[in-house]
Amino acid sequence: MEEVDKQAPAVPNKSKSRLQQQRRGWRPNLNFKNFARATDVERAVAHALPHPGNATHSMRSAGKRRSQALLSFLNRHSGSIFIFVVVIVFLRAGFYAGQNRPESSSHHVLNKDDTNWFAKPGSLLTPSDSSTKQRAAMQHPIPKLMEDAEAQYKEKLRSQSKTLKAAVAEYKRRYNRDPPKGFDQWFKFAKQNNVKMVDEYDGMVSDLEPFWELPSRELRRRSRQVAQLPSIDLVRITNGVPKAMKVVKDGFDDSEANARAHGFVSMMTRFAKRLPDMEFPINAKAEGRVLVPWEHRKYPNMTQQDSSGGIETILGNSFEYDWGGNGNVWEAWRRTCDPSSPARRLFASLRNSFAVRSNNYLAEPNSLPGSDFRFMKGTSAKFDFCEHPHAHYTQGHFFSDWRTIPALYPVFSPAKAKGYSDIRVPSHYYYGSTPAYTYGWDRVNLELKDVDQMEVPWEDKIDKIFWRGATTGGGSHPPGFTPQYQRHRFLRMASDKSDTNRSITYTVPSTNPPNFVTTQVSMGKLNEEIMDAAFTKAMAPETYPGGLEALEAAHRFGDAVPLGRHWSYRYLVDLDGMSYSGRFMAFLASDSVPIKSTVYEEFYSDWIQPWVQFIPLSSSYKEVYNIYAYFTGPTKATLEAANSSLASTPIERRRSVEGDKRLRRIARAGKEWKRTIGRKVDMEVYVYRLCLEWARLWADDREAMSFRL
Repeated sequence: MEEVDKQAPAVPNKSKSRLQQQRRGWRPNLNFKNFARATDVERAVAHALPHPGNATHSMRSAGKRRSQALLSFLNRHSGSIFIFVVVIVFLRAGFYAGQNRPESSSHHVLNKDDTNWFAKPGSLLTPSDSSTKQRAAMQHPIPKLMEDAEAQYKEKLRSQSKTLKAAVAEYKRRYNRDPPKGFDQWFKFAKQNNVKMVDEYDGMVSDLEPFWELPSRELRRRSRQVAQLPSIDLVRITNGVPKAMKVVKDGFDDSEANARAHGFVSMMTRFAKRLPDMEFPINAKAEGRVLVPWEHRKYPNMTQQDSSGGIETILGNSFEYDWGGNGNVWEAWRRTCDPSSPARRLFASLRNSFAVRSNNYLAEPNSLPGSDFRFMKGTSAKFDFCEHPHAHYTQGHFFSDWRTIPALYPVFSPAKAKGYSDIRVPSHYYYGSTPAYTYGWDRVNLELKDVDQMEVPWEDKIDKIFWRGATTGGGSHPPGFTPQYQRHRFLRMASDKSDTNRSITYTVPSTNPPNFVTTQVSMGKLNEEIMDAAFTKAMAPETYPGGLEALEAAHRFGDAVPLGRHWSYRYLVDLDGMSYSGRFMAFLASDSVPIKSTVYEEFYSDWIQPWVQFIPLSSSYKEVYNIYAYFTGPTKATLEAANSSLASTPIERRRSVEGDKRLRRIARAGKEWKRTIGRKVDMEVYVYRLCLEWARLWADDREAMSFRL
C-alpha cells in the first residue's frame, strides 16, 4: 500500500505536465527520427490537438500540416536530397575558386622555346570586380621567375665535377661515349684556372654530333674545300703552332678578312703545343653559313656524300657568295624543317604577322594586364620558325645577302640560330680588348681595368631603358622587309609618340601586402619617361622603303656615344644585329642590367641563367614596359592615368623598394658572372675542349683518340 501511495502521485503530475504543454501549443518533436518512430496515435494526436483559446488556431494547424507534409517528403527523399546538396556545394566551391584564386604564374610566363610571341591577352591579377582598378593582393610573376632561376643556377654550380674521375663519369653519362684524348690535361688546365663550368658542354657536343656521320677522311677533305669559299678562312695547326690563312678568294674583296680567324688563334695559344695537326674553317662573317635540308640529314644516302670530285659535286654547281636574286635565306632555311611542318607548306608562310588588329574603343578603360604582362623564362633562341613561319618576317637573318651552304660542311661561327649547322666558338669581340666592345678598356694606357672610368654608382644611374646602335639587322634579299627587322621594330616602338595605350601593371606604392593596379597609359608619355633609344647610323638606307627620309621619319636618330655612356643607365637593351650582339659581355661586366632579346645561342649559353645575370626579352619587346614597372615602379604618367595623388611625388618616393633590390641583384650577379665565368681564360678552356673533340673527329682511328682512366 505504501508503495502504491508513493508511485501514485507520479501519474497525475505527468498528465498535468502534458496538459500544460498542450495548452501552450505543444506538438511532438517531429524531426526526421522522432517522426518516423512516432506511433499512429501520437501522429494522430499531433495533427488533431487544438490550441484552446487561440483565434489563430486554424491557421496554425494548416501551417503545421504543411510543415509536416514537407518533413514527410524530405524524409522519403533524404538520400537524393543529400547527394544534390553535396553536388551544388562542390560546384559552387569550384566556381568560386576559378573566379577568385590567383592563376598560376606559368600562365603568364613564356618558356624560352615558347612560340607565342603574339600572345592573346591573359590575366594574372584577376580582380573580383572588373570595374575596379585595385586588384587583390597577389604575387607578381617576376619574383617567382627569379627565385626559380636562381635555384636552377645554384644547383648547376653545385653539381659540377670536382675530380677527374667524376668529370669522366659525367661525360659518359651525358654523351654515352668516352671523353676525347687529352681530357685529363684539359681538366687540369681548367682546375688550375679556377674554371667553374667543367661539365656544361651540351651545346658543343650537339654542334659536333652531325660530323660523327662523316668518315674522318671525308671530314678533312670538306674542311679544306669549304675554306675555299668567300668569307671563310682557315686556321691550321702544324707541329703545335696555329696559323690563320686565306686559302683562295678569287679576287673577292672581304672587309672582315681574318679578324675572327686571328682571334681563334689567340684563344688556343696557351695549349696549342699539346694538339695534333688539324684545320678549322672559320667564318669571317657574323651570319650563320650552313643550312642542310631536312631530307639530306634524314636520308644522307639520297645525296652525294663523296666530295673527292670537289665541292661542286656536293653543291651541284659552283658557289656564288651572294644570292644575286636567285633564292634567299628563308627559302633555304625552311628546307631544314620537317616536310609536314607549316614552313614547308607554302600557304602557311603567307600569313601577315603585322596585320592591324581591331581595337575596342568602348572597352572598360581599367582593363586587365593582358599580353603586355607575359614574361619570358629565357631568350627566343629555341623559337620554332618551322611551326610558325609567319614570324620569320621579324628577324633580319632570314634576309641576309650572303648565300648559305646547303650541305654538311664544317664552319666555325661566333653564334648559331636554330636550324643552322655551324659550330660555335667564342667571339673575337669578347676575347679581345677594343673601345667599342670591352668594359674597362683604357684606350690611353691600352690596358684593361676592373672598373670602367665612365662607370656610375647605382644610386646615380638614370632610371631609363637605353640603346644606341646602327640600323644593321639583315640584308635585302628579298628587298622591302627592312621595317620589320629586330632593331627597326624596337626603335619604332621606342620612338612612338602616339596616344596608343599600353596596359601597365604595377604595385601600388606603400601597400603591404602589395596591391596591383592595371592602367592604360599612352605610348607617347611612356616613351618620353622611360625610353632613351636611337639609331646612330643608317646602313644602306636605300633598302628601306621610302629611303633615308622615311627611315628617319619613323625612327629616332641621335649622335653616336662611347661605350662608357651606357653605364649611366640602369637598363641596357641588347639586340641582335646582323647576328649576335658583340656588346653583351661588356654589358654584363658593368653595374647596369642587360635586357637581352636574341634568337641566337653562343658558346656560353649553357653557362648563364636568364633572370639571374640578365633579363630576357621576347622578340615582340612589348613586355619591356611592365618589366620597368615592376623593378622601378609606376611612372608619373602612369599614376596620372590612374588619377593617383602620388603622381606629383618624386621618383625616389614612388620607386619600388623591393623591385630596386631585385634589379640591383641582377646587376651584381651579371658582373660576378663576367668576373668568374665569362673571363678570357674560360673562353680558352672552351676552345681547348673543342679542339680535343675536333681532333678525335679528325683522326682516322677515332677510338684511339678517346680517353680512359
